[in-house]
Amino acid sequence: MARIAGIDIPDSKRGEIALTYVYGIGKSSARKILEKAGVDIDTTAGEWSDDQTSKIREIITQEFTVEGALRSEFQLSIKRLMDIGCYRGIRHRSGLPLRGQRTKNNSRTRKGKRKTVANKKMVTK
Repeated sequence: MARIAGIDIPDSKRGEIALTYVYGIGKSSARKILEKAGVDIDTTAGEWSDDQTSKIREIITQEFTVEGALRSEFQLSIKRLMDIGCYRGIRHRSGLPLRGQRTKNNSRTRKGKRKTVANKKMVTK
């Protein structure tokens, strides 16, 4: 197994797909990386030679922000929004959808499991 950016790349997958296991690399950027490294897109990751793997690793470290650095960058962006108190930041803080979706019926992914609210009982005289 090749190890790129702290991730074990599966040997049985095509090169284009195998690189997408790294957080921050999608299909199109995987194609660009393999093109720059001079590696065929259809060869499996297990068939890469050592210098092909090192060339791919070098291109990724020089030109792309991946894994931990990218995750922390996202978290800092969200924290900035929350700190300045803008609309999106407030929605992040309260765990609601932030791109204009309605929340009456849907948005269970953001809101979490339903919390049932019981009716108030009438006082008897």
